[in-house]
Amino acid sequence: MPVGGSRRDFAVIVPAFNEAPMIPELVRELREAFERHQLEGDVILVDDGSTDGTGDAAEKAAAGWNRFLVLRHPQNRGKTEAMVTAAEASTRGTLVLFDADLQHSPDDIPRFLDKLDEGWDIVTGRKVGAYDKRAVSTLYNRLSRTIFDVPVSDLNSMKAFRARVLDGLLLRHDWHRFFVVLAHARGASVAEIDVELHPRRAGKSKFRGPFRILVGLVDLVSVWFLLLFSRKPLLLFGGTGLALAALGVLVAGVTVYLRFVHPMLGFDPYIPPMGYRPLLYLVMLLETLGFLLLGFGLVSEQVAEVRDELEAIRKQGR
Repeated sequence: MPVGGSRRDFAVIVPAFNEAPMIPELVRELREAFERHQLEGDVILVDDGSTDGTGDAAEKAAAGWNRFLVLRHPQNRGKTEAMVTAAEASTRGTLVLFDADLQHSPDDIPRFLDKLDEGWDIVTGRKVGAYDKRAVSTLYNRLSRTIFDVPVSDLNSMKAFRARVLDGLLLRHDWHRFFVVLAHARGASVAEIDVELHPRRAGKSKFRGPFRILVGLVDLVSVWFLLLFSRKPLLLFGGTGLALAALGVLVAGVTVYLRFVHPMLGFDPYIPPMGYRPLLYLVMLLETLGFLLLGFGLVSEQVAEVRDELEAIRKQGR
């Protein structure tokens, strides 16, 4: 792609949920930034089931701006789903994920596009300056870098990326924050630039409270599990099966020792009221579960191989 090409072939994606007080300023500042930097892209705002008239306010504020499109979810589905809805509606080659609260400046959009034109697939923002939830954000990002080994320091900020990066990418609810991790695991190149985070001017943040932190940690574990075992399921199921089978052999050995060897050494054996039958049942349970999991792991390996073959065929067909 030639230098500057992204400035003519991009769409700004704006997920919005109950952001009506911010919409007039959002539209005005986006429009001014487009004119100031001679940008020729689109803006796609997704009203994610708002109850305060966010969509209507956006259509009113953007009247006459034919580059501005408003899409609507009948109910609140989440930021990830809003991002996917906008991406599917766009025909542009580059997408910019931009929050409706204007905590990032629209003037940063051309900086992201120019960085993409250096040849990167994804450009993420690294928040600088003072902002709320810095401690939580820092901890979360450090955990993510340690677990996933991604070459960026901030996963939950403004982003720009090639639209093709989303092809075949599984994005479950609230997984927008792991979008970079999943794409990087599939081979996408990632760069990072500094962006200033501005105070929210109106409305309330939708990502607050200890429950949101817990959800984020659970999602982090889920993504780690997916990336670690989806390609090699035998590592999980086969490894666990072999461990259970080995434990069954160990319990069987202990049972034989207590029943036959221990008395032969002259010790007075303690025989439980039910004898050694519970231990024998435990051995059968462990061995059965172990070999079932091992067999399930082998079948899962075949499924993973078929999936990889389908992905290879899909890539060749592009």
